[in-house]
Amino acid sequence: MSVLIVTSVGDIVVDLHTDRCPLTTKNFLKLCKIKYYNGCLFHKVEKDFLAQTGDPTGTGTGGNSIYKFLYGEQARFFEHEIRPELKHSKKGTVSMVSAGENLNASQFFFTLRDDIDYLDEKHTVFGMVEEKESFETLEKINEAFVDDKGRPLKNIRIKHTYVLDDPFDDPPQLTELIPDSSPDGRPHDEIVEERLEDDWVPLDEQMKPEELEELIHSKEAHTNAVVLESIGDIPDAEIKPPDNVLFVCKLNPVTEDEDLFTIFSRFGTVTSAEIIRDYKTGDSLCYAFIEFEKKEDCERAYFKMDNTLIDDRRIHVDFSQSVSKLWGQYRHGKKNQKDKGGCFKCGATDHYAKDCNGEKDGKKYVLKDENTQRGGYNNHKYDMVFDEDRLDREQKKQRVHAESTRKDRDHRDSDKGHHGSRNNEEERDNKSRYNERERDHRSRYHGEERGHKSRYHGEERDHKSRDRGEDENRRRKEIEGREYKSRERDECGDRRREEKDYRKGSGGRDRYKHHEEHRHNRDSDERSHRERAGRDHRR
Repeated sequence: MSVLIVTSVGDIVVDLHTDRCPLTTKNFLKLCKIKYYNGCLFHKVEKDFLAQTGDPTGTGTGGNSIYKFLYGEQARFFEHEIRPELKHSKKGTVSMVSAGENLNASQFFFTLRDDIDYLDEKHTVFGMVEEKESFETLEKINEAFVDDKGRPLKNIRIKHTYVLDDPFDDPPQLTELIPDSSPDGRPHDEIVEERLEDDWVPLDEQMKPEELEELIHSKEAHTNAVVLESIGDIPDAEIKPPDNVLFVCKLNPVTEDEDLFTIFSRFGTVTSAEIIRDYKTGDSLCYAFIEFEKKEDCERAYFKMDNTLIDDRRIHVDFSQSVSKLWGQYRHGKKNQKDKGGCFKCGATDHYAKDCNGEKDGKKYVLKDENTQRGGYNNHKYDMVFDEDRLDREQKKQRVHAESTRKDRDHRDSDKGHHGSRNNEEERDNKSRYNERERDHRSRYHGEERGHKSRYHGEERDHKSRDRGEDENRRRKEIEGREYKSRERDECGDRRREEKDYRKGSGGRDRYKHHEEHRHNRDSDERSHRERAGRDHRR
């Protein structure tokens, strides 16, 4: 009588002791028939000890016997069938997992070494693994990597169970429990955390080395993009640089924007040609960005212009990887707007530089003879400058400054002559209004200060009176305590004298009893008085 257990790491054939453990083997065979074990995890593997399974929840605390499905909740567990001749002496012994005495359900385990005799007479041995292939599967389970609780880091599951021989008749209710098809995947009752499934294969076994390297680089790039997005350097991790912009570097400092525009316009329509400059001095940083209207024109310029000479400098051309322009649009609320380009000479967006007539205001770019090199006015860095030209410019600047100073002085004098009297009257009115407001503020301030002082003195008197009352109560209690202690000392002396008299004769005994009753009544009165005083004090 045997059962074939198909696991994710191999097959295991179990021979059952149906004649010696009929109750246990019938439970195991019928659970296999209703596919109860399909998808169950080997939730605990202890190297060179045992491998435990049979719990659909995967926690090691669940599982039901077949008798619960047939007869109800009261039949969830069944009794032990421990036989002295069946021991855990060989590797591959199959035994029931017991939750206590006579508490067997569905969980079972395989032993992974010989001579585990301290499990004898504690667990019901109901089967044995005999075939060589089955031992190879057990060895794979034994070598699995596990966590600190013994659960394999990569799931090992029971895929299917096949009953090869069943000597027991099926109960009538069993046909309703047998599914139409064998279940696959994880059980519905499984509640443990997800881990690597048994069909998981490492990427280095699925892909070629060059494909794997490319995938790793792409994942690293995406990770870096997410970091840049989180710190606010780019608007979106999925953002990509535009494919119609060229990056040009190694330029000559004398090269201007319109030079690049003219040179690259032979490949197609250029929407912008911008040389990047130092924001303080305006000097060229020797690199630029050229934006084309079409992607095809950009690609053609890339292949033709790389390593060419411009102004005696051999330039380098590549596709732009910068997203600063997109980031600028995002920060100014233009994330979803498409850049329409425009004229790089006048800055207008309704036409290109080739159609510009130069009549519009707000010039963004200027020609060479009008360009001031962005380094400050009258600073033609690369022009030929003679001494007489410099003197003429300095004299002209001084004349302009003297003229503007004289005009400002005349303007102030004329304003003072026309509006002097009116200003004096307004100044007097302002001073009178200011003095009235100042007096009102002072009177309100003094009144509030007197009110605060009166309230403060009243509160201080109340605090002092309360403190005096508390001091009198404290002194009175101290006096009562001293009187009580003195009475106790007197009573102790009387008690000792009465005890002596009591020992001397019957007359002394009567007096002693009489004094004892009097003392007891007085003590009870004293206690009741103290309790009433304490209650009054608490109120």
